[in-house]
Amino acid sequence: MQLNTPISQLNRVGKATAKKMERLGIKTALDLLYFFPFRYEDFRRLVPISELKDGETITIRGRVELIANKRSFKKRKIITEALVSDESGSVRVVWFNQPFLTKILKIGDVVFLSGKAQADMLGLQFVSPVYEKANKDATTHTARLVPIYPLTAGLTQKQIRFLESQIVGLSQNISEWIPEIILEKFDLAPISEALRGIHFPEDDNDFKQSVERLKFNEWFLLQFNAEIARIKRNFESAPILIFKKKEIQDFVKALPFTLTKSQKISAWEILQDIAKGKPMNRLLSGDVGSGKTVVAAMAAYSAFLNGYQAAIMAPTEILATQHYNTMVGLLGDKARLCLLTRSQFKFQAPNYNDQINFKSKNSKKYKKELLEKIKNKEIDIIIGTHALLGEKVEFEKLGLVVVDEQHRFGVEQRKIIKEKGGVSSSKKGTHFLSMTATPIPRSLALSIYGDLDVSIIDELPPGRKKILTRLVEPVKREKAYQFIHEQIKAGRQAFVICPLIFCDSESETCNLNLEPRAVGAEEKKSVMAEYEKLSKKIFTDLKIGYLHGKQKAKEKEDTMAKFKNKEIDILVSTSVVEVGVDISNASVMMIENADRFGLAQLHQFRGRVGRAEHQSYCLLFTESDAVKATERLRYFEKENNGFKLADKDLEMRGPGEVYGTEQSGMMNLRLAKLTDIGIIKKAKEAARLLAPEAEKYPILAKKMKELETAHLE
Repeated sequence: MQLNTPISQLNRVGKATAKKMERLGIKTALDLLYFFPFRYEDFRRLVPISELKDGETITIRGRVELIANKRSFKKRKIITEALVSDESGSVRVVWFNQPFLTKILKIGDVVFLSGKAQADMLGLQFVSPVYEKANKDATTHTARLVPIYPLTAGLTQKQIRFLESQIVGLSQNISEWIPEIILEKFDLAPISEALRGIHFPEDDNDFKQSVERLKFNEWFLLQFNAEIARIKRNFESAPILIFKKKEIQDFVKALPFTLTKSQKISAWEILQDIAKGKPMNRLLSGDVGSGKTVVAAMAAYSAFLNGYQAAIMAPTEILATQHYNTMVGLLGDKARLCLLTRSQFKFQAPNYNDQINFKSKNSKKYKKELLEKIKNKEIDIIIGTHALLGEKVEFEKLGLVVVDEQHRFGVEQRKIIKEKGGVSSSKKGTHFLSMTATPIPRSLALSIYGDLDVSIIDELPPGRKKILTRLVEPVKREKAYQFIHEQIKAGRQAFVICPLIFCDSESETCNLNLEPRAVGAEEKKSVMAEYEKLSKKIFTDLKIGYLHGKQKAKEKEDTMAKFKNKEIDILVSTSVVEVGVDISNASVMMIENADRFGLAQLHQFRGRVGRAEHQSYCLLFTESDAVKATERLRYFEKENNGFKLADKDLEMRGPGEVYGTEQSGMMNLRLAKLTDIGIIKKAKEAARLLAPEAEKYPILAKKMKELETAHLE
């Protein structure tokens, strides 16, 4: 057997099982080796049967004295009953709906049983324990730290562990790629030992060393990649966008509001960077409504003043259109702007009285005209979606690229837009500004984005009213509906957020807008069901609309336009409104199944209201009675600071849950967490030691290339 052996060639893997394994991303023995447990059951405590106690998780070793199937009287289930004995005594064992056990376990077999002993009126018994015959050198499922893996329908923990036990020896075939000097300096286990120990640790120390080494791998690759990128940038050039003091001061004076201190600091950091002649690579992180767009506008204006183009890319048409309208308001009397998305083509220039909206039956002709204008530098600021990545989009003199909600674009997409930015005449690089409305603490940003400089806007414009947030008890739902009705009759509007688009509770299949959690489908609120209920039963006198990601772009655009123009009173939506949607008249954000969203995401939803002078409200609903879920929502109820919420989210849920695995540089953190402060520190130190002499370590260079495929290791 080799690392590239197809999973279908393993013992007891047929076509059906192979397909199920593929759903978990497992196609080869190597994939299986890197399929890590997410937790462990501690079945190491082996006790005599006479010492069993109610509620304790333990392992016993005994002989099967009796075993038989019977059918329960009430529910007609198959019950397998056994009597297991050792030298100290006997215990009853019961399994449900596993009649095949009588063919596997025979009278006289010596077995290990791991699980909880439970007391009933006849004494102690084992209910559905994990079982394993005691006829081999080492146990796999019992009497040890037992790995628990993510599963898909039709697979069991025993199957996965059995398959892992077949291939774990292949860890010896994995070449060591971290130089010996680093292994010794930081006392790291060899990669082969770590891969064995993560699946079947011999003891606590073996487990700890295995996990630390594999976490180190993830953080080291992240930091090493960042160091290499930083070193390369020192040898690259970019346009020198000179700070035009008078023009920028006039721009700021003309704003209808005063910039906050952190807006001024962030803008100054950016304007200094783009004047250096080295490619800027900066992240602008700001809380909801903190005013990142105006800072980006200053950078784009600076590019224009220096004779260069600027491109602003957003993940959705809604957000791109909003950016375009904002930029027209800020710079429309100074520069030529355009909007380019899959379905929209707009152009605005200072010498035109009106915007030219290239939306007609002849849209292909107008799109071509717009692309020619971009190519010939007849447009200064180009705003768009993924459409800007298209092969036909060519820039003549692009000096600045701004990507909003950059974690929603893959690494390759950001690379494409940056490469498009090369100024054709000199092949210079491009200044790159990433923006995110997800508040990222500076320490976290520096860990994730090691090759980025970080600017943070951590204060809101003065005069903003605090959004009042309440976790509403189910019995007060009618009262909440009444409150929303009163708000709308007073001239306001409301959002209702649901985690699903639609849900068929009968078949228990749902079209998910979020990843499902272990809750029955009937408990999940869906946009279409809520739309029907609210429009036909609750708010029959109001105008209700709906919005979700499966709609066509024009449908979404039309719905948002109606909501903005007050033709819709209540908008029922999925998380498509999470980022950037600006409806100043909306004063109520109602969130169904709030426990299904992270604190950072809830904060994004809450930021859709409170954008004007009206007092705004955020109402949270949940059907979960889980203590942790309630604790999170109670914290959100009291805390309005996005950065504190992000910290709490990290503490409670981890970086993968909070920021997603698409986050730039996050790569695929399978084990690493942002709380791994000590490991992060070691990884950074190691990266800084090796990066300046990277050519000495060809095996490390090979490993970096492998990152572009499937594995971190």
